[in-house]
Amino acid sequence: MNAPMRHGTWEPRPAARWEDAFLSGNGRHGAMVFGDPHDDRVIVTHHTLVRPNGSERARPPRLAAELPALQDRLLAGDVTAAERFTDGRELQWVQPFHPAFQVRLRRPADDTHGYRRSVDFTTGVAGAQCAGWSSHVFVSRADDVIVQYVTSPGLTSAPSSLGLTLDIALDHRLPGAPDGLAVGHGAVLTPEGALLTLRAAYPGSDRAYTGVTLLVVTGGRTSLAPPGARVEDAESVLLLTRVRRHIGEPDTVAEGRKLRALLPEGREPYGHLLNRHADLHRTAYSRASLNLDADDAERSLPGSALLGRPTSPALLERLFAAGRYHLLSSSGALPPRLTGLWTGDWNTAWSGAFTTNANLNLQTASAAAAALPEVTRAHANLVHGRLPHWRDNARLIFGARGVVAPTHTDGESGHTYHFAREYPHQLWTAGADWLLKPLVDHDETRGEQDPRTAHALAEVAVFYEDFLTRTDTDGNLVVVPSYSPENRPANASWGAINAAMDLSAARHALLTAAAYHPGTPEAGRWRALAAKIPPHRVNDDGALAEWAWPGLDDTYDHRHLSHLYGVWPLDEINPYDTPRLAAAAHRALELRGAENDSAHGHLHHALVAARLRDGERVAHALGQVLGGDFFHASLMSAHYPNRDVYNADAAHTLPAVLVEALVQSTPDRLVLLPALPATYPTGELRGVRTRFGAELDLTWNPQEAHAVLRPTRTHRVELRTSSGAEQLDLVAGEDHVLTLKAW
Repeated sequence: MNAPMRHGTWEPRPAARWEDAFLSGNGRHGAMVFGDPHDDRVIVTHHTLVRPNGSERARPPRLAAELPALQDRLLAGDVTAAERFTDGRELQWVQPFHPAFQVRLRRPADDTHGYRRSVDFTTGVAGAQCAGWSSHVFVSRADDVIVQYVTSPGLTSAPSSLGLTLDIALDHRLPGAPDGLAVGHGAVLTPEGALLTLRAAYPGSDRAYTGVTLLVVTGGRTSLAPPGARVEDAESVLLLTRVRRHIGEPDTVAEGRKLRALLPEGREPYGHLLNRHADLHRTAYSRASLNLDADDAERSLPGSALLGRPTSPALLERLFAAGRYHLLSSSGALPPRLTGLWTGDWNTAWSGAFTTNANLNLQTASAAAAALPEVTRAHANLVHGRLPHWRDNARLIFGARGVVAPTHTDGESGHTYHFAREYPHQLWTAGADWLLKPLVDHDETRGEQDPRTAHALAEVAVFYEDFLTRTDTDGNLVVVPSYSPENRPANASWGAINAAMDLSAARHALLTAAAYHPGTPEAGRWRALAAKIPPHRVNDDGALAEWAWPGLDDTYDHRHLSHLYGVWPLDEINPYDTPRLAAAAHRALELRGAENDSAHGHLHHALVAARLRDGERVAHALGQVLGGDFFHASLMSAHYPNRDVYNADAAHTLPAVLVEALVQSTPDRLVLLPALPATYPTGELRGVRTRFGAELDLTWNPQEAHAVLRPTRTHRVELRTSSGAEQLDLVAGEDHVLTLKAW
């Protein structure tokens, strides 16, 4: 019988599709592991690998001079005026993310008795083994290298015992690879082993990428077999792989030397490299965990079999663990893309980019609470590295100082150039606030403000000072033009006035910037400006209106829930401080359709429902995803039901949903068990970080719940449970134990 598994997954067969390949990554390099004993493949990816398509030279449209006239027309009632606020360009996609190549290992067919492939979330090692072969792959956080170690478990010292025989090559032939890709191979023998190289130059571009793999062979014979190498009768083969995107000619010899320098003197190299990596990876992964008291027989099932039991607590345990693992593994140089850090196809949907009007924001939602500051640091890399481009967006489109973030980026450019009539992303001004919110949460969690975050917030506030110049008849400021991603009013075009998201984002950005700059004249101006932003509107259906401007009617059947931004991720609307607005927000959630059943829509719905204390609605949204065939055998997810379009939204967002259903915090409030689905009556959540600076462990059963708080700073917070409210006085360094008899 297989052992129960909570921190990993396994399959009894090799991956036949790249979507089912097990994943490893260090936030820079990624590896997709098929685990075929006869034709093993490891697809190599890297966050920087984006194909030039002309957009690398794209700039924001120069529309600032036309902005006042557009505002006049919209305020005068021209509901289609924003459709003409463009420079006439066609929709331009960002540079698409793509795989580099596959490291391919072919060997003669033999006994595959006892086959099993698995991935260990605690170490990041993905691999497979059978009677006469084993392969283990990880991507080192310590040394930034893909490590693959192949052995023959049945090998003995008897003269007749045969070792490993492998043909090894770097193969660029993956689905969607462009015909004009200029590929060159190299193979040389060095004293340490064979050095294989693959250089690929993009069609019509001076940019290229190069992969280098060093083979370190124990025993047997190694010879060149262009374009690769052949290993015969070896005891083991260690492969070290890196890939770099570049302009000009790379020094592959120097890259080979760097790989050779990783090998320790007098020590077994694989174990040395694994230990260096695992110390970093395990520390991060193990900070938080979820136990739903699942049946051990179900915990022992392969992932593909467990996915067939959508109501099983064991499935949710494993997906929580896999979600944290994949989120951590795809975050480093940059945060996760739409596909995380992985793809096996050059034709990635939506360019495999970073979409910042929901997708990236949802994927990284658990970073602060579920104790993954590595994810927040990667997110900060994306934000701070693109600020100069965000300034161009503000200046060229709106004629303003400060910054405006794009809705779609390839990780290189932060310019706004991806827009069209039905997706007028050039009108969206709320993005910078949403992208900075995780950095603010991180600062609150650790109790220290990052000066870079303070500076970026000030730039957002300065933008609003310049942009918010129009007022209504009541003297309130008007956000015009305004865009609610990616929806439109039922009786107007996409570009409108006073989208609820824009109101919440502007108010939050101004007040947060003021809080980061206390006692300054700017803080006073920003608070005064925030006070003039109009309140939300409740429509005739009793729902929070998606557009607060009178006369704009709601369109309910849509995958995005942009108008509920004030509920989640902000704390502007909640059942405790703003019960009337919270009730209207809940009504808006009830009326919201699922449109095309995208995974991010369902889980966004669940996050808002959790903030509104609606456990039944959380359970329903989870059920749509768990029962909708959204997950591949790799436990990476799809964008649509029936595993349609490889996409990380569901995989990475699901841990955030579970944390929010169990624990919510603000700098001054703790909410316990606000929206626990009834299907999970017993469990334990460990390692949660709160925004008032305490680590929290929570256990619950049908009779009672227990929470242990370990505060790092002395503070008074309000505790909210189903029984009501009470004050907690927390003292730094002193554990605080809570017992709830009714929750």
